Amino acid sequence: MDHLPSWLLTQVSLHAQRLVAEGFAGSGARGHHFRLLDSLITGGPASQAALGRRTGIHLSDLVGALNELESGGFVRRSPDPADKRRNVVTVTETGRERAAELGVRVAGVQAELLAPLSEGEREQLAGLLRRLLEHHGGPGTDRPGPAAAWRP
Repeated sequence: MDHLPSWLLTQVSLHAQRLVAEGFAGSGARGHHFRLLDSLITGGPASQAALGRRTGIHLSDLVGALNELESGGFVRRSPDPADKRRNVVTVTETGRERAAELGVRVAGVQAELLAPLSEGEREQLAGLLRRLLEHHGGPGTDRPGPAAAWRP
């Protein structure tokens, strides 16, 4: 099996998910929290649907994570002035601080996960994975692809 890239990606992904969960557990956060806060900081305010597309978080998980972030004062939801039927989510100053705190934890997870690789190999791996994601139309890409069926 270890000659199949799909199997290898799956095994590394499972390990990465475990490391992220462990890395955030001490702060009462989850990976979705960081992804949402980071998306709001880098991409600006967005509707819940747009956040789902940008982050690849399924709508059912997205709403729960936003509820948790909102109750912690990290994000604010308000009616969209252009369409009152939808909410626009914005990050608060407290949310920016939380994202910075979680960013330190994410950096530690990345260092642990990628420990056997040199800096150049890490950049190369990230570039190759990004290329695969873009080809298959994954979250945050503008290209519709096979993944569009699972996008919220």
